[in-house]
Amino acid sequence: MSYRSTLSRLLDAVIAPSAERVRAQGRFPRSSLTALGQAGLLGLTVSTDLGGGGRGLADAADVVTRVARACPATATVLRSHYAAAAVVEAYGSRWLRGEIAAGRHLSSLALDEPAAEGRRTRLQSGAPDASATRSGGVVALRARKHDVVAAGEADSYIWSSRPLAARDGLTLWVVPAHAADLFVPARPVGAGPYGSGTSTVFADPVLIPADAMLGPDGEGFDIVQDIVEPWLLELRTAVGAAVTGPVAVGSSFGPARLATDSLA
Repeated sequence: MSYRSTLSRLLDAVIAPSAERVRAQGRFPRSSLTALGQAGLLGLTVSTDLGGGGRGLADAADVVTRVARACPATATVLRSHYAAAAVVEAYGSRWLRGEIAAGRHLSSLALDEPAAEGRRTRLQSGAPDASATRSGGVVALRARKHDVVAAGEADSYIWSSRPLAARDGLTLWVVPAHAADLFVPARPVGAGPYGSGTSTVFADPVLIPADAMLGPDGEGFDIVQDIVEPWLLELRTAVGAAVTGPVAVGSSFGPARLATDSLA
């Protein structure tokens, strides 16, 4: 069965029927995402040698567009997941890629940081406030990330910080959501589509293994520009064709100001 046939079945059986409850109650669309994972659609873009679908950005955009017509909150989560999964596919461990391929792992982006009103975000400027300090094989991350989609619901976050040793730039990490001392406060009203779980995530600090680094130290901004930004822009365009009005994507950088727009 093709992924399109599978998605049509899920839209009719799970996603569309639960969409009204998601909108009315602001409930995270867990049943829809579980069904998408079990059907192989969370792993759509992971390599086939790990059990994934082996599909690319165009097919991910097709999935997000069709889901957005039924449930904007689920589409928002998928956008952030697919962009995060693209980074993991390029730089993550074989085990994590396999978990995403199997539909057992939902990832999201935790890249944006607050900035003074009228100024560019820390990620836009390439100079995050988030710190990273290494002690042996452990790295302590301290930060306040906002506009994180699926905050407290995802299994991991793609996280940005200042480099460990490089003189400038930023470094990316995969941070497990179950890590001690990650804190998600009550979600603010109006943050992203209702039900998308968009909120702030605090780390003060969170401890992760040093090998959780994604790509070289200090070269994270290049990864954001080369992978994350193209995926989010394409998926934003796809959803724009399905939903009237501007679109939220769960991260903000570059002139498009992607994260502060809203689906609803």
